[in-house]
Amino acid sequence: MIKKISSILFSTRLTAVLFIAFAAAMAVGTFMDASAETSPTPYTRELIYNAWWFEAIMGLLMINFIGNINKYRLFRKEKWATLTFHLAFILIIFGAFITRYVSFEGVIHIREGETENTILSSEAYITTFIDGNYEIGGVPQRRTISPKKVRFSEKLDNDFELNTDYNGQSVKIKLKQFISNAKEGVIPSENGKDFLKIVEASGGERHDHWIGDGEVLNMHNVLIAFNNPTEGAINLFHDDGDYSISSPFEGQWMRMADREQGKLILDSIQSLNLRSLYQVANMAFVIPEMVMSGEYGVVKAPKEEPTNMNAVILEVSSNQETKTIDILGGIGNTKSPISVELAGLKVFITYGSKEYQLPFSITLNDFIADKYPGTEKNYSAFKSKVTVNKSDSDFYDYEIFMNHILDEQGYRFFQSSFDGDEKGTILSVNHDFWGTWITYIGYTLLYLAMLAILFDKHTRFANLRKMLQKVKKKKGVIITTLILFISFSSFSQNTTNHKIKISKEKIDSIIVANSVSKEHAANFATLVVQDNGRMKPINTFASELLRKISRKNSYAGLDANQVFLSMTEFPSLWLEAPIMSLKWQNDSIREILEVKDAKHFSLMDLIDNNGNNKLGPYIEEASKTINKNQFQKDFMKAYENFYLLNEALGGSILKIFPIPEDENNRWVSYPELDNVNYNKQDSIVVRTILPYYFETLRESRKTGDYTNADVILSGLLKFQNQYGNKVMPSQNKITAEIWYNKIDIFNKLYKYFAVFGILMFVFIIVQIFRENKIIDSTVKLFKYIIWILFVLLTLGLVARWYISGHAPWSDAYESIIYVAWATVFFGLALGKKSYLTVASTAFVAAIILWVAHENWIDPSISNLQPVLDSYWLMIHVAVIVASYGPLTLGMILGLTSLLLMVLSTKKNLKKMQLNIKEITIINEMALTVGLILLTIGNFLGGQWANESWGRYWGWDPKETWALISIMIYAFVLHMRLIPGLRGKWTFNFAAVVAYASIMMTYFGVNFYLTGLHSYASGDVPVTPSFVWYFTAFVFLLSMLAYWRNRKLSN
Repeated sequence: MIKKISSILFSTRLTAVLFIAFAAAMAVGTFMDASAETSPTPYTRELIYNAWWFEAIMGLLMINFIGNINKYRLFRKEKWATLTFHLAFILIIFGAFITRYVSFEGVIHIREGETENTILSSEAYITTFIDGNYEIGGVPQRRTISPKKVRFSEKLDNDFELNTDYNGQSVKIKLKQFISNAKEGVIPSENGKDFLKIVEASGGERHDHWIGDGEVLNMHNVLIAFNNPTEGAINLFHDDGDYSISSPFEGQWMRMADREQGKLILDSIQSLNLRSLYQVANMAFVIPEMVMSGEYGVVKAPKEEPTNMNAVILEVSSNQETKTIDILGGIGNTKSPISVELAGLKVFITYGSKEYQLPFSITLNDFIADKYPGTEKNYSAFKSKVTVNKSDSDFYDYEIFMNHILDEQGYRFFQSSFDGDEKGTILSVNHDFWGTWITYIGYTLLYLAMLAILFDKHTRFANLRKMLQKVKKKKGVIITTLILFISFSSFSQNTTNHKIKISKEKIDSIIVANSVSKEHAANFATLVVQDNGRMKPINTFASELLRKISRKNSYAGLDANQVFLSMTEFPSLWLEAPIMSLKWQNDSIREILEVKDAKHFSLMDLIDNNGNNKLGPYIEEASKTINKNQFQKDFMKAYENFYLLNEALGGSILKIFPIPEDENNRWVSYPELDNVNYNKQDSIVVRTILPYYFETLRESRKTGDYTNADVILSGLLKFQNQYGNKVMPSQNKITAEIWYNKIDIFNKLYKYFAVFGILMFVFIIVQIFRENKIIDSTVKLFKYIIWILFVLLTLGLVARWYISGHAPWSDAYESIIYVAWATVFFGLALGKKSYLTVASTAFVAAIILWVAHENWIDPSISNLQPVLDSYWLMIHVAVIVASYGPLTLGMILGLTSLLLMVLSTKKNLKKMQLNIKEITIINEMALTVGLILLTIGNFLGGQWANESWGRYWGWDPKETWALISIMIYAFVLHMRLIPGLRGKWTFNFAAVVAYASIMMTYFGVNFYLTGLHSYASGDVPVTPSFVWYFTAFVFLLSMLAYWRNRKLSN
């Protein structure tokens, strides 16, 4: 019996089942939270991540790994790499159990100048204690019940019941209702009490207050009474529909509807105006609605009004007496207990975080929030200057900031967030000494084992290399019969000229006639502009603006520099210019704008005869919708183009004037100069330089001599260097960025990779039927050309790194480019003698680079989010994104193998089998390398998370889907050990299908799920239609290959 159980527990079949079950459970969990604001939620934690069966899967995996150590005799010297790998995962899973059941985490909130030593737990608890008449030695006894951890969700049944007793008298507490995003308010009831709602604003935030009939409310030390005349209070009265007010303070009011104003006279009864702003006693308030009858209690707040609190409605029963109480609280809240008296007992209950006392205290001396130049809320970094007080005589100062933690007595403090007024800090706290160290030891062994798998001579990877050499010897010359693209098709759209008041030809001719020379526009484009905190040459800004609004790099023969200078000088001309792009699918917008057959529209097309925006009603409706459909997204995109162009023509977007000695290094545009206090001489310069420059341009256009205009630009550049030198990029960086924009290397490379990759395929096909030196030399030439393109791709990444000042994989666009680079790198490395692999690599690189330039990705160079400003970015992101390269290569090689199976005949079967075997071996090697990099990168991300957020694993969708991909590819690579799943068709088909998990990890999480990785996402797209076409193609190809493979095998 034991032997039979062992054979099941330690079997590769169970390993495969656990891999898939684990991956499927995690995938379901991420989609269950797709509509939530964060992930994971109590809903998915309760049903999946913290469920017993989910833990059982991890436990069985650990048992399976332990059993396989003995089953495959991994203690042998030649198996040390595989042994280390299994031990690593055993320690990682064991460390996870310790973290879950032994450690705890929470937050600590400290205001400047204050000292705290209390942590609030990251879990919610219901805490209960009971008082009664039982005494010992004359001392009343209190029954304290251990806090119960709860995870409530409106999606769950929330079955909570606590049965206890007080001196033998039974007490039952049962959950009646859970309310998320709750607040105190009035529940309407015809037989209830009259309540008046008062809305006031303090500290920049709105606060709702309810005052009942006959009550007195203390609001920021000002008394307000309702139908209860009180001396010294602001008295509000309601009698049969009439409202009045009497105030001991003078004030004023303004009716919101018509802006009518009046005075609030001291100690005088006046009519009270509803929906009017009252300003009195250093306080502003509004009474927005009439008296409401009801009961005061807990209500659900609107979604757009987050309260950061939940509520529970509990039934407390004892001796056949039951009472209901409402309790506000939840994670991060600690409120005074709510009490209820029944059956001679007094029951106290709280709902919120548990408090942990630190063995030391922390004093916040100063909180510093640094911002990007010229911005108010775009933070580049923030840190807390604290003092750690171990005792009255033992203390020290420390600075806590992102990626720089405080570690004291096993407690680790991380900069998490801060108060809106920048006077307080929120630190996340983690207490997990043993769990962290056991897990980190597992990580270390994992990195060692993964690298050993690639280089040790006794591993599967080494065997694959040997097998590949044998295949190549059999073939002699590598051939292929792959036809990746059966045909190409393209289509063009015929458009007619968009007829407006002034024809396109006429407006374009006027714009061109009044444009400056390319040379002078290029000189103008070397000036620096401040754009959302980033300092960039106008050339970059102009290129991005033109691409965003028109999806082109030029207009009417003018380059981006000329277009932007013309917009700045002659904004009225561009009101009529049809420059804003419309996707060919946007028929609905075309009908509204009355530009039915046009690809582009002008600002004037947006305005109707009454001067209103034609898209206004649609935009207003779309902006209120959280989950927008494609129709609404298109309206918002059109409005974005309208806004950008309108800002450019208004001049407010051209921030080229630095403010001397500004704390945030802010630069302003010409229309903003009136709000800046320059000294007298500088004020004259900045207010006259642009008008004088435009006047000089008019003369220069007549003579063709731009010398004087160039002199003015030189003076403006000196002004920028004089007052903006703290944030001014070097001249070398400006020049490099302009050249980078001009070359546009990545956009050109995808065309070259596509052309030479396809041509190489064609010549390889010809080589099958007619081998000669010319064809062989041509194929080799294409391989060298692809090497050259790879070098250019590398240089492009290096240039972007130099210009931005950070590793070029911090946003969606950069990481896609990096995936293309990694794909080519691993394709060339693994396919040194396989021309098919090189050709496949080039084609895949072309597709990836093309995707990077699709319209849902923004190719601008941006500032880093604070959490990304770390050496971990270069390590974690570089490794994990690099893994997508070989995994992408594995997908395309899998497709290639399936195609070869379809094209196999009895006549060419022997050659085809050699080709398929070679490709399958290379595919397995590629997937092995990809899985190793993906695994290392994912767990490096765990270490980064631990250094940044205080936890190395939190079931965030991004890290979860990376782990799902690891499980899926581990399953694919273990299929050869499972009877019934062996075979080249099965492996190659699985390699293609498994790639869907990578697409979900990379694109899907950012675009369709919610989590911590929002900083790397671009505009939210719908699933492109080509994805469904490709899925159908893969399915049909796989079925044909399976049928053909079975037929030829019999």
